[in-house]
Amino acid sequence: MRAEVTQISALTAVAAHVLCSAGLAAAHALAGRGALVSDPALALRLLMVCEAPIVIAVFSYLRRDAKSCSFFRAVARGLIGLPVGAFLNAFGAIILGAPVGVKYWIATIYWSLVMSLFTFVPAACVFGASRIDWQDVLSHSIYFTPTDVENYMISAPCHGAVLGAWLGAWPMPLDWERPWQEWPICVTYGAVAGYLFGMAVSLVLTALHKRRVRAKAD
Repeated sequence: MRAEVTQISALTAVAAHVLCSAGLAAAHALAGRGALVSDPALALRLLMVCEAPIVIAVFSYLRRDAKSCSFFRAVARGLIGLPVGAFLNAFGAIILGAPVGVKYWIATIYWSLVMSLFTFVPAACVFGASRIDWQDVLSHSIYFTPTDVENYMISAPCHGAVLGAWLGAWPMPLDWERPWQEWPICVTYGAVAGYLFGMAVSLVLTALHKRRVRAKAD
C-alpha cells in the first residue's frame, strides 16, 4: 500500500541537493587534490564518511510516510539499506568486469558503499519496503510522466550515478597507461559526475512539475 504523500517544495529540494553536494565537497577538501588517484581507498572512505550522515539525515527527513514512520525509523532504514545497496552494487560491478584481486578489495568495498549512498539509501529512507514506490523510482517513466518531487530527487541522481559509472569504466581497458585508469578511480569520477548531473536534472524536473501544478490550479 502506498503511503500518504507529503508535498515537497522546490526550495526544500534545492536545499537537500545542496547539502548532499556539500558532503562531496567536504570529502574532497579533506582528501586533498589528486587523492582519488594516489590513494583511492582513503578518498572513498572519506567520501563515504562525509556523505553518509548527510544523505541518510536529509532523506529520512523527507520520508514519505511521516505520520506512521518516525525520523529515527527512517534513519534505521537507511542504515540497513547502506550495506544491502553496497552488496548489490559490488555484485553488479564484478559481474560487469570489475577486478576481484585482493589488492582491490578495500577500494571496492568503499566504492560500493558510496554507490549505495547515491543509488539505494535515499529510496530506502523515503520509501522503506514499499514495492510500488520502488518500482516508480527505478523506472525511466518519471522523465516522461508527472510524478512526485521526491521521485525526481531520488531517481535522477541514482540513474546519473549508474550511467556515469558505466561511462567512466570505458577507459579502463585502453592501453593509455594512465594512473586514473585503475579500478575504481575513473568509475568513481564518472559516478560522482553523473550524480551531480542527476541532481541538476531533478531540480529542472521539479521546477517543471511545480509549474504544471500551478497551471492546473489556475
